[in-house]
Amino acid sequence: MFCNKCGKEINDEAVVCVGCGCAINSSRSVTENRGLITVLLCWFLGIFGAHRFYTGHTTIGVIQLLTLGGCGIWWLIDFIMLLLGNFKDVDGNIIKVI
Repeated sequence: MFCNKCGKEINDEAVVCVGCGCAINSSRSVTENRGLITVLLCWFLGIFGAHRFYTGHTTIGVIQLLTLGGCGIWWLIDFIMLLLGNFKDVDGNIIKVI
């Protein structure tokens, strides 16, 4: 699990981040359960920005919808970021694929 404020990796049972001292909200931890859905949306509907809408980035989703995923380049970058575990949802939670 990662701290929502400083991004430092912390123990799953932690209540406070040792890096910055902020309280940890367990519901805003790493969203592994949504990772597979996000990757599938990105792979099949990525040029329409479906994965961006799913993760709460509606403005970027609309831009990707209008530009067909930035002519495919933006879609490819998002897909690679998802596979590497560097993609975040609108709340700043890291979306990991297992």
